Parts: sequence; structure tokens; C-alpha cells
Amino acid sequence: QVQLVESGGGLVQAGGSLRLSCAASGRSFMSNGMGWFRQAPGKEREFVGAVNWSGSSTTYADSVKGRFTISRDNAKNTVYLQMNSLKPEDTAVYYCAATLFSAGVVTAAPRYNYWGQGTQVTVSS
Repeated sequence: QVQLVESGGGLVQAGGSLRLSCAASGRSFMSNGMGWFRQAPGKEREFVGAVNWSGSSTTYADSVKGRFTISRDNAKNTVYLQMNSLKPEDTAVYYCAATLFSAGVVTAAPRYNYWGQGTQVTVSS
């Protein structure tokens, strides 16, 4: 059974940092693109960032560019989201996802095959 399990969420003050982890089990995703999405209350799920199979290429939503960084450790089958300079508007449930469609960077949610259960990030002002 394939699982993606996020961890590292929590409550942080504005300007603070958090590092989310997404550990995959059940199969290796070392040849696949992976991504992060988030959903705030009352809003649709939105793209945060994505990374290619090797970690050499990333892309980010404009709202997080320069503040968030995605990385991956294929030996651990894990992808990370380092979040710095957090703002109250970053408050959301954060989800990681893995795609079987591409080894590259994928930004569209429908192209992801596997999703984690999400981890809550709350940024207080």
C-alpha cells in the first residue's frame, strides 16, 4: 500500500519558520516528480511548489517564491518543504503529492496520483 505521510506542521508566529517532511512508503518515487499543495479554510486547494525526480529543478507559486524551498532525499524516499518568513496567509493544511506521469516538475493537481493526509500549519500574527 502506497502512503505519503506529512509531518512537521504546527503553530508558529509570523516571521517564523517550519520544515515539513513527506515520507513515502510502499513504493519508491525516486524517478517521479513530487509537489506540495495547500488548502485554507473556505478556499480551494492551491499549488505551492514542485520538484523534479533529482531535486535539480523546482518551481513555486508566486505567493511563496523566495520564502519556501523544496528539496528531496531519494535515499529516504522523502521530500521536504522549508518555509521561512511565514505569514498569517500561509495558514492552511499542507499536502504532499507524487505523480506517476512525469519525472519533471508538475504543477497541476490532477496530474498527481498519490496524496498525503495533510498537516496543519497555523501562522499567528
